[in-house]
Amino acid sequence: MGFIRSSFSFMTGALLGVYIAQNYAVPNVKTLVTTGVVVAKQLETQYRKPKDDD
Repeated sequence: MGFIRSSFSFMTGALLGVYIAQNYAVPNVKTLVTTGVVVAKQLETQYRKPKDDD
């Protein structure tokens, strides 16, 4: 009985996710993460301390 109960919640979530992805404008997570990484790299290079030449 435990297997049926745990797989029911997984299947319900999967079906709901498929329905939402097909019927609503869900943003692409991969492009959002890639954009965030690019912005973080730009900020890091902009605010990095200058290297000391001793």
